[in-house]
Amino acid sequence: MLGEYRISGRRASEIAASVERAVGSGELSPGQSLPPMRELAGDLGVNPNTVAAAYRALRERGVIETSGRRGSRVRPRPASTARESIRVDVPPGVRDLGKGNPDPALLPSLREALAAAARHNAARPGLYGQEPVDPEFARLARAAFDADGVPDGPVAVTSGALDAIERVLAAHLKPGDAVAVEDPGWGSLLDLIPALGLRAVPVALDDDGPLPAEVERALRAGARAVVVTGRAQNPTGAVVGAARAAELRAVLAGHPGVLLIEDDHGHGIVDEPLSPLAGVTDSWVFVRSVAKAYGPDLRVAMMTGDTVTLDRVMGRQRLGPGWVSRLLQRAVVQLWTSGAVDAAVVARAYGLRRDALVAALAERGVEAYGRSGMNVWVPVPDETGAVARLLHAGWAVAPGARFRMVAPPGVRLTVSTLTPQDIDPVADAVASATGPASRGRRYD
Repeated sequence: MLGEYRISGRRASEIAASVERAVGSGELSPGQSLPPMRELAGDLGVNPNTVAAAYRALRERGVIETSGRRGSRVRPRPASTARESIRVDVPPGVRDLGKGNPDPALLPSLREALAAAARHNAARPGLYGQEPVDPEFARLARAAFDADGVPDGPVAVTSGALDAIERVLAAHLKPGDAVAVEDPGWGSLLDLIPALGLRAVPVALDDDGPLPAEVERALRAGARAVVVTGRAQNPTGAVVGAARAAELRAVLAGHPGVLLIEDDHGHGIVDEPLSPLAGVTDSWVFVRSVAKAYGPDLRVAMMTGDTVTLDRVMGRQRLGPGWVSRLLQRAVVQLWTSGAVDAAVVARAYGLRRDALVAALAERGVEAYGRSGMNVWVPVPDETGAVARLLHAGWAVAPGARFRMVAPPGVRLTVSTLTPQDIDPVADAVASATGPASRGRRYD
């Protein structure tokens, strides 16, 4: 079962470390089965509960997975190897379209916003014992949620969207539970789920978001949570419109016990209307980040949801970091109230670049996707070859392996820094790199 490798240790921590070392060195391969707990306990001369504790720790760290009678095995992609490591080293002279950053020229200056926050703090210093959410921040965030039809609920603040999603999943699920996720989808989320000891269940999507039949299949298979990106889906740019939202709400209504998480990270950079799903299930959260519109380094996201979920999240937050800096919250308030970002202008800028690239690729017979946001997804027959050929042509793109589970291969191009003069050269390079075999391929 293990070949030449022998797991060692007398304590649970030692046994877990022995397995993790072997996975890291390659002595235990992805998919390789581990001994049954009682068998390993006998070999090591320890109590089976000790091995059970070691396996539990490995599951929680995303190193192994357990599937009923099939036993435990090394995960196909251990969480200790983050998908962010699947990237292209960009040599000098090569344009980088792979990192997924917003255009710095479209981000506002933070000088006045931070100065206003400092002046507010000088008049009313932030101290222990105050509410974790600045009252004005909560009021403005709630008003924006109301304007988009998001159901009523309290407001919490976290250090980015991924922090919010992690806290919500941890508040509701236990190791081994399944989470339905978009495929292709956000690479960081696909890393986070196994790191929490959870199982990701892929859900195919098209330009209108997750396919209702796929969501139904995942929920019937036992998924206890589902994560949906309403707009600017990463990496495909899909948008959940009113018709698709109605279909998804009908599916979710048949599973009221499922946890629904909606990620609206594209707020402020898209002009597509929002069609929220929230409120159909008993447990739900709606997360909105300021990273794309105001700057990734602000590390501020707001969320609302049902009272039980928000109470759990905020209660646990108080026992850790306590709160997200109210100075940063006040800086965001200043950005909101000063009109530092014109969402329509930003959305139009990204839209022009994205649409131009998709159209140029279509003229060259290459199918590409990107209804909203700052990314374009191009299905390819050979990811490695396409990435290498594009790099040779002077363009670095993100390999699709960072974003997919069982979806067909593809590459992601971020259009943030493209100029009108760049469109044809990029399209020519992509068409040359992908070849005729990519014509007509889809990502679902």
